[in-house]
Amino acid sequence: MIKLRESNQSGRSMIEMLGVLAIIGVLSVGGISGYSKAMAKYKTNKTLDQLSLLITNIRTLYANQISYAGLNNAAAVSFELVTQEMAPGVQVGSNPAGAVNLVNPFGGAVTIGVNNANPAQFTVEYAGLDRQTCITIATADWGGSASSGLVNIQIGNTIYSWANNNLPISIANAGAGCAANNNKITWTYN
Repeated sequence: MIKLRESNQSGRSMIEMLGVLAIIGVLSVGGISGYSKAMAKYKTNKTLDQLSLLITNIRTLYANQISYAGLNNAAAVSFELVTQEMAPGVQVGSNPAGAVNLVNPFGGAVTIGVNNANPAQFTVEYAGLDRQTCITIATADWGGSASSGLVNIQIGNTIYSWANNNLPISIANAGAGCAANNNKITWTYN
């Protein structure tokens, strides 16, 4: 007589395994979404910090000057007004020859220069921002009046200034300007 072996195997069914995989998939998608939002917020905050530091450094260096003559990206690198993150491939503090490309946390261009209409003012332009960051930065608190040094903010073809009595910028105006201008903002300071 042939004796059959009894098998007490216990395991998971295919349906149970598919259920576990579905739960893991849902949690992964949620985690990736949360991570993406956290990174966008981090980059936005980094952009605001970078911009505030840049403006403060420029105003401090030129505090006793009557104009911002000679201020450009290369001068900003030479005078250590920018962080190393802003000047990839160029040593901050060196005297770079030729044009210097500066970047913001979103990988877009940063351009620093003298206001051609008034050399006693300088401009900082941030391009390549995402739309939400453009709106957030445009509507940030840039000071309560012209005494903060801010002359104007340009988004698209619209210039917002204390003189025109249209600062601070409303969210609706920032949203329209950022969308029409490929998310580029230019600040002019005294």
